[in-house]
Amino acid sequence: MYYRFVLDRVFILGVPVDKVSSAQVCDLILQFTSGSQQKHIATPNSEMLVEASKNKAFKDLLNRTDLNIPDSAGLILASKFIKNPLIERVTGVDTVKKTCSKLDSKNSVFLLGAGSGVAEKAAENLKKDNPEIVIAGTYSGSPKPEDSEEIINRINECKPSILLVAYGAPAQEFWIDKYLNKMPSVRVAMGIGGTLDFIAGTVKRAPKIMRVLNLEWLFRLITQPWRFKRVWKAVVVFPFKVLTKSK
Repeated sequence: MYYRFVLDRVFILGVPVDKVSSAQVCDLILQFTSGSQQKHIATPNSEMLVEASKNKAFKDLLNRTDLNIPDSAGLILASKFIKNPLIERVTGVDTVKKTCSKLDSKNSVFLLGAGSGVAEKAAENLKKDNPEIVIAGTYSGSPKPEDSEEIINRINECKPSILLVAYGAPAQEFWIDKYLNKMPSVRVAMGIGGTLDFIAGTVKRAPKIMRVLNLEWLFRLITQPWRFKRVWKAVVVFPFKVLTKSK
């Protein structure tokens, strides 16, 4: 039995977010790999929900994914504000690292996306953490339709059971939604945004104390000032939309 039958979902700006803990998400992914159905996992954050509020196709997509894990402090605070609290923040980075640390040779992983050489370096670091993990393949690729045939062929040659797509939202979610059924070996496909950059070490994560204090956005603004518009959406636009929608 999957957790889906015993867990609630919280709707924030019309998007369902699952009440799951980090441990439950890892268990679910491992369960999904042995299932008969393909599963699409999304990692919604504040910025993605702002995008979904003005992009109906994206909002509809997030309403049909199999699991939506709360990947931002903003979602946790919003759920408390609407008096239907989520369990905890479950980041894509931690989910990938924890899940990959538990995999054995029965399940292989394909890393798709990120910049040149990033997926390869991330694969090296994942193997350092868990020598038993099988990285079926890596490819930077792109979400452009003209590249899809080559990417799908590469993935089908490798026959992974888990596909991690790092194209950024919403491109990665639309890509998975459109092409997952063309990759029969894949049991779990998950959009992971910048996760491979963090695992590869090409981008630094905020210090743990800043993550605990929900100040990761400030660290990103200081270290990556070009992300100002994205940070603005997450820390200003998103709370405003939640406040006004709840009235």
